[in-house]
Amino acid sequence: MPMVHGSIPALITPFRNGIVDEQAFQALVARQIAEGTHGLVPCGTTGESVTLTTKEHVRVVEMCVEAAARKVPVIAGAGSNNTAHAIELAEHAKRAGADAVLVVAPYYNKPSQEGMFAHFKAINDAVDIPIYLYNVPGRTVVDILPETVGRLAQLKNVVGIKDASNDLGRIAKHRALAGEKFNQLSGDDPNAIGFNAHGGRGCISVTANVAPKLCAQLQEATLQGAYDTARAIEDKLWPLHKAMFCEPSPAPAKYACSLLGLCTDEVRLPITPCSDAAKAQVRSAMTHAGLI
Repeated sequence: MPMVHGSIPALITPFRNGIVDEQAFQALVARQIAEGTHGLVPCGTTGESVTLTTKEHVRVVEMCVEAAARKVPVIAGAGSNNTAHAIELAEHAKRAGADAVLVVAPYYNKPSQEGMFAHFKAINDAVDIPIYLYNVPGRTVVDILPETVGRLAQLKNVVGIKDASNDLGRIAKHRALAGEKFNQLSGDDPNAIGFNAHGGRGCISVTANVAPKLCAQLQEATLQGAYDTARAIEDKLWPLHKAMFCEPSPAPAKYACSLLGLCTDEVRLPITPCSDAAKAQVRSAMTHAGLI
């Protein structure tokens, strides 16, 4: 597959009366493509993957592939702290026609570096689909160290990483250990400009759910070396980046999308809807960005 780059939203999964709102989800995908998004990630953390049933997870990936219609690549979330279940999700993603899978480091059970290597290798060996590692130590309590990333990059299907370690120094380390072709994507909107300046090629974004055009323009500017333009866009977006995590995600993103008439603000427990204070912060940030 061609190297994925640019603005790649980690899509919310809209609910209505407790079930996945398929019509709203397909409309979200169409909006993303129309506004210049470069790729799509269904069923990631922002998509509330951990509270979707397997049947729902599979259906959301299928809908995303169908709605994207090969206009942009789809990197399907396939993460689990159960290796066998991660393989099952990767198999489903391949059958659905996803271009790649995004596989988070196993969370809660705290494997060693060797355990994480074995986890990703098992998925690599079981399913012939490009794999993006997802390192987010703040959520998983484990950190895929650069040396382990370098080992994993030697595997046939491991093509890149979503790095939410918030350590920009790792980009050069990964390049040294995994090679120039290893595709590095930021997992943190506020550092997207710096990440690309160090050699990254894009961002798997929460903010892009709400402001896809601005996020796509920011990414295009950085990848063209137009950092003055990128900074001007970032000045519009930074309050929104902050607002997206003013309370547990994806409640703020869903509330923002509800203000745009895209979906309800329903989330699944243990995530709860935004408080009045969070709603005010989200509205203020959207106004600052010119979205409402």
